[in-house]
Amino acid sequence: MDVPLPDGLPPFEDRTDFENADRGFVATLAPGVVTAEDGRVVWDGDAYAFLDGDCPGTAHPSLWRQSQLCARQGLYEVTEGVYQVRGLDLANMTLIEGHDGVIVVDPLISAECAAAALALYRGHRGERPVTGLLYTHSHVDHFGGARGVLPREEEAGVPVLAPAGFLEHAVSENVFAGPAMARRAGFVYGAQLPKAPDGQIGTGLGTTLSTGTVTLVPPTVDITHTGQTETVDGVRILFQLTPGTEAPVEMNFLFPERRALCLAENLTHTLHNVLTLRGAPVRDARVWSRYLDEAIDFFGDGYDVAFASHHWPTWGHENVVRLLAEQRDLYAYLHDQTLRLLNSGLTGPEIAEELRLPPALEGAWHARGYYGSLNHNVKAVYQRYMGWYDGNPAHLWEHPPVELARRYVEVAGGPEATLAAARRYADTGDLRFAATLLNHLVFAHPDDEEAKEALAGVYERLGHGAENGPWRNVYLTGARELRTGPGGPAVATDTAETTSALAVGMLLDSLAVRIDGPRAAREPQLIIDLVVIDEQRRHRINLEHGALTHRSLPLHRTPRPHAGLTLTLTRPELLGLLAGKGLAGIETEGDRGLLKRLFSYVTAPDRAFAIVTP
Repeated sequence: MDVPLPDGLPPFEDRTDFENADRGFVATLAPGVVTAEDGRVVWDGDAYAFLDGDCPGTAHPSLWRQSQLCARQGLYEVTEGVYQVRGLDLANMTLIEGHDGVIVVDPLISAECAAAALALYRGHRGERPVTGLLYTHSHVDHFGGARGVLPREEEAGVPVLAPAGFLEHAVSENVFAGPAMARRAGFVYGAQLPKAPDGQIGTGLGTTLSTGTVTLVPPTVDITHTGQTETVDGVRILFQLTPGTEAPVEMNFLFPERRALCLAENLTHTLHNVLTLRGAPVRDARVWSRYLDEAIDFFGDGYDVAFASHHWPTWGHENVVRLLAEQRDLYAYLHDQTLRLLNSGLTGPEIAEELRLPPALEGAWHARGYYGSLNHNVKAVYQRYMGWYDGNPAHLWEHPPVELARRYVEVAGGPEATLAAARRYADTGDLRFAATLLNHLVFAHPDDEEAKEALAGVYERLGHGAENGPWRNVYLTGARELRTGPGGPAVATDTAETTSALAVGMLLDSLAVRIDGPRAAREPQLIIDLVVIDEQRRHRINLEHGALTHRSLPLHRTPRPHAGLTLTLTRPELLGLLAGKGLAGIETEGDRGLLKRLFSYVTAPDRAFAIVTP
């Protein structure tokens, strides 16, 4: 292994996590494979059977241990009336038994996996109907499988609970920047890597993402404040809102009669991400820490077990409090020490090299950087406060990657000299600088196969030595792409069903970010009014100077200047129009050609853009 093991690793003889991960086991799905209607495999948990063996030289022993825990699959009893299905997607699905049926918490990413998880539960606990659906937060791995447990024909009268603001954040993240995030997520989760000791072994948060159908059942009950209590199918639930932590909207909640506490994704058995490598708004580590502290006080002594949206539960009240306190201090330390060093003049990368956790946290398995690393989280805290610019004028207006690369290679003495220097650094173990030199060489000379293979080899060595799951996957996927190309497009999260949940204003925002501004800037002002019947609102679209803007008005208001085209339609007809179904059945007044001109400026995202090459 090229990267030495860090000091402070907890003892591998401590098997508490393994005991907790196996506790309450009921049954496994056998075979552990889920397919779509067309026979396509969307989940293969059996592919991780190799993790039963000893850690090879191609994996960090600490990440191997975490991956062994995450690969456990099946139905587990958490406490009386509370069950989890783990290992059938990146996240867990929790089932709370009520008077007449079962409440589903976080129905995984895809409908196929959620349906398989529910079937596994019903096979051992009876054909209980779904009497409630609960989303802990707004990330797709916690709502995408909704239709797998609550089909349209069974939806009527079933309450769907979520933190206030859930719908806006759930769909906007997967639509506005969805294509780019999905492309980068392919690196983070190692989607195209083989499941093997020298390939994808997990993500630290779970194994990988399922690739089935992403769906969404809109919430019917908003959780608006901490202390709110709801009763679903005879089950009382006490909520704590935690906005701005792991997700923009998130919540913890207690089942008082079961003495079971759900901590969503605010507390897992890893240091989480302050900024995901796939991209997202930077999270607030300070607020995250404070909500964990609030949970200790707010829920008091009302629980004997805590479970979460990932990983395995923790039993024993004092054990849960200890876990909450240590994770609280983990995010607080990360935040405060980054600010302390920032205010001493250090930049993000400099702080990331200097900062280490206190021994008590560094030596806790649950605080290891399996999913979020200390290194990239420090840079995220810096970014939250200071942005991308570190204050050094030399970094204010640097050349873009290709032009910068050409100049570095020239200064190094040309391609052959650059390649030779990179190999010398790699041979001495400085893989980081070898990767930097070779990356410049590949960007300056993208057809140089020898340079690409050398860089792929360095990425492979860095990946095999990484304790962090996403880092390993990013390095190994980078190596794969250098050797074989980008492969197929990323899985789309901006599906028809997620898009259909957008408010009209957000639908128009999603259109605006796809306008080819330079071409549209040549267009004279173009105004279209949408009279949305079921909203009883007028939405004015204005395309001018290459920018599409819009505003919502009362139905009776007709602003000046008059629109060149007015469409009177329902929201479903608007969705169809944006999906390319045309104007059939839609009432129009004015120049229909304006719509064709508008759509001529709408571009399609590239779902397989280059990352490791120009």
